[in-house]
Amino acid sequence: MKKNKAWTFITNHGLVLSYIYKHPSHTCREISDEIGITERTAHNIIIDLESAGYIIKNKEGRKNLYTIKSNLPLRHHTTKDNLVDDLLIAINIAHKN
Repeated sequence: MKKNKAWTFITNHGLVLSYIYKHPSHTCREISDEIGITERTAHNIIIDLESAGYIIKNKEGRKNLYTIKSNLPLRHHTTKDNLVDDLLIAINIAHKN
């Protein structure tokens, strides 16, 4: 009998984006602790999202403040007609129930 592997419906990139949507001023450590990934992984995901134009990082004193560009399309060819905003709304509505 096979053991069940742990998996989730949303990738770490989606989880980081969703977390930033709810907590735009949290640190990379706070993000990684909540999601359950290493701080280095969270940092690399933030770099990916920033490089692709999905988030903008601004300095406010010693902290970063992230802004999500939610009017951009999702990256996979099967979901390119959906916007980041659609995903964030769906995740956060489901999260509230």
